[in-house]
Amino acid sequence: MSNAAQTFESASARSNQQDGNDSSAARSSSVTALRGLLREPLLHFLVLGGLIFAADAFIHPPAKDEKVVTVTKALRQSFIDTFDEDKQRTPNEAELQKMVDAWVASEILYREGKTLGVDRGDEMIRDRVAFKLQYLIFDQVRVPQPSDEQLRAWFADNHARFDEPERVSFFMTPPSDEATARSFLNDIREQRESEELRDQTRAILDRPVPSLAAGFGNGFSDGLLKAPLQEWTLLQSKDGWHVVRLDARTPGAPAKLEDIRAEAAKIWHTEETRKRAWEAVSRLKANYTIRYEP
Repeated sequence: MSNAAQTFESASARSNQQDGNDSSAARSSSVTALRGLLREPLLHFLVLGGLIFAADAFIHPPAKDEKVVTVTKALRQSFIDTFDEDKQRTPNEAELQKMVDAWVASEILYREGKTLGVDRGDEMIRDRVAFKLQYLIFDQVRVPQPSDEQLRAWFADNHARFDEPERVSFFMTPPSDEATARSFLNDIREQRESEELRDQTRAILDRPVPSLAAGFGNGFSDGLLKAPLQEWTLLQSKDGWHVVRLDARTPGAPAKLEDIRAEAAKIWHTEETRKRAWEAVSRLKANYTIRYEP
């Protein structure tokens, strides 16, 4: 190797050694500075604040812009669908825009009114909002069809709702005071009643026995069921006195599940849905404290 080459290698070696020493010194200085920075309370505060801010932003995302009213495609389509009940035609652009403008105005007024609190104390608004939420809760409830065991157990407790009741058919004169009714009874028995009384006498056919008390009173119901068939008698209802003739009694019959299974399942499903929806409302209620003023 020439002297020039040896001289170059020696210089390169010294240069590399010096660069290595300089790099080591720089790295050592950086580590020392970083350690010092990590001990700074201000940095700890800034990092902690950033974490808190990020967590808050995640838990409480910024509210949507209340000043933005979005007219969706679905909304526009609903206006088109409900424009003409007979579906003879669809609205033109001007008519559609008029409906959209009306909805936008209503939405803006609703938001502004809610901001001002005009809905507070208004029972109509409260009831409509509550009804809408109730509808949403019902819509979210998913109840499967009842099993045969469930339906039979429910039917055993509710069969009276499906049983065919005893029915009666009878004639009755219009209500009057007792003396007038007794006079009518005598005329009828002697077959000298007036044409007017005949025209005013009503025929009531196949009336369910359980409905008699509600319609005419307990005394009338009990008296009619004790009356002999095809005989005129005097009975008092809630409205007054009547001359009555019981013409027919048709006995009731207990229902069989096999005959009304579809109807029973439908009613069971409705009642079970209502029950689960009320349970959902009760869970919401658990978050509130109910106070009653004396």
